[in-house]
Amino acid sequence: MDKTSKNKSVKVVVLGDIGRSPRMQYHCMSLSEMGHRVDVIAYGDTEPLASIKADPFIFYHYLLPVPQLPIKLLNYAFKTVMQAINLLFLLFITTKSDILIMQNPPAIPAMVICWLYTRIVNAKFVIDWHNYAHTIMALNIGESNPLVQITKKVEVVIGHRADHNFCVTKAMKDDLQRNWDIKATTLYDRPPIIFKPITLEEKHKFILECGNKYHKIFLDEHVNSTVFTEETEEGIKLKTRRPGLLVSSTSWTEDEDFSILLTALQEYEKQCEEGNPRNLPKLICVITGKGPLKDYYLDRISLLTWNYVAIITPWLDAEDYPKILASADLGVSLHTSSSGLDLPMKVVDMFGCGLPVCAFDFKCLNELVKNGENSFIFKSSEELSKQILDWFENFPNKANQKRTVAKFKTELEAFQNLRWKENWEVVASPVFK
Repeated sequence: MDKTSKNKSVKVVVLGDIGRSPRMQYHCMSLSEMGHRVDVIAYGDTEPLASIKADPFIFYHYLLPVPQLPIKLLNYAFKTVMQAINLLFLLFITTKSDILIMQNPPAIPAMVICWLYTRIVNAKFVIDWHNYAHTIMALNIGESNPLVQITKKVEVVIGHRADHNFCVTKAMKDDLQRNWDIKATTLYDRPPIIFKPITLEEKHKFILECGNKYHKIFLDEHVNSTVFTEETEEGIKLKTRRPGLLVSSTSWTEDEDFSILLTALQEYEKQCEEGNPRNLPKLICVITGKGPLKDYYLDRISLLTWNYVAIITPWLDAEDYPKILASADLGVSLHTSSSGLDLPMKVVDMFGCGLPVCAFDFKCLNELVKNGENSFIFKSSEELSKQILDWFENFPNKANQKRTVAKFKTELEAFQNLRWKENWEVVASPVFK
C-alpha cells in the first residue's frame, strides 16, 4: 500500500512502556491499516507485538530513561523536566504531524507538551483517557497533596483544549461530561484476533513449548506429554486426572491487592489438605506481568510451602500470552481502578480467548462482566475462594456446572463477534480521516 495525499502522519505518544500499552499498540495497527504513517514516541522497555513491530508504516522513537534521585520531591521535579525536554525533542525532530494521539495517564508533562506541539504545528490533538492521572497519584501521596491537585487541574484544562477525546467506559464519558464538561467518545477495549480460543492440538503444542521455555512444571515424565495432555494413537487427548490451570495477569501496582488471591489460594490448599472432600485437583497458578510491587509479592510467595497449589510468575512473550489464556481453565482479575471508571483489559483479553473470569468488583465493572452470566464478580478473598473452589470441584468432571459452563461459553462467543478492528473502524476511524 502506497502513501497518497489522503494519508496522514500521526504521532502516538505514550509516557510509558509501549510494549505494556496494548491499547496504544492497537491504535498504531489500526492507523497503519488506514494508510497513515505512525510515529510512536514512548519508552521501549518491552517489545511490542511482533506484527506491530514489523509494520513498515510504524516507526519507533524511544524516550531515554531518567535516573532516579534519592529525594522523592526532587526526583519528581527532575523527572518531569527531563521527560519534557526529551519529549519536545523527539516531537520536533520526527515527521511533522497531522494528528497526535496521546495516552492519559500519565498527564504530566505529556499533556502540556503534546498540546503545545500540536498548536505550534497546527495538528489535531486527541487524548485517549485510560484512567485519571490524579487518582493514580492519590493512591501514593493522598488526595489533598498539592501535586495531585495540580495534576487534576492540568487534566481538566488540557482536556478541554483537545480536538477529540476518547475514553474506555460509558461511566468515564459521563464523568468527564458531568464534572469537567469534557465531551468524549467511548471506545471500548475489544480483543484483537490474536486473543482467540485454540484447539486441543494447539494447546498441547504450546504447553510443551511453555514447559521447555518457562517452567518444567508443565511437563510430564513421558516424551511429548504434558501434565494436562497426552499424545495417543487416536491423537491428542486431555488427561482425565490433571491439574487445574488458573491464570492472572497484573501490573503489580497499588490498585491490585494481590494478597486477596494468595488468601483464596491458601484456603484452596487447606481444603485439599483436610481430606479433599470436594475432589479438588492440584492447581497451577500462572501470574504474569511486571510492576513495582512484584518483588514484594515474590518474597511472600517464596515463603509458601504448599503441596497442592503451585504459583509461577513468568514474563510471557507477547505472542505466548494469548495462548496461556486460551489454555487456562479460569482467569482472575484483581484490578480495582483508582478512579472506578476504567475496565481491566486483562478481562477483555481473557474473554477474547473464551476464558471465564473471577473479577474484583468496582463501580463500572458491569459494563464488561455480568455476574453469573459471562463470569463471576467477587468483593473479598472469601468470595473469590468460594468461586475457585466451586469451579474446580470434581474437576474435570464438572457435571454440576455444565449449565453454567455452557451459558458462559455462549456469552463469551457473542463477545468475540466484535473485535478491535471492526469496533475501531466504526467508532474511532472518522477522527483520523
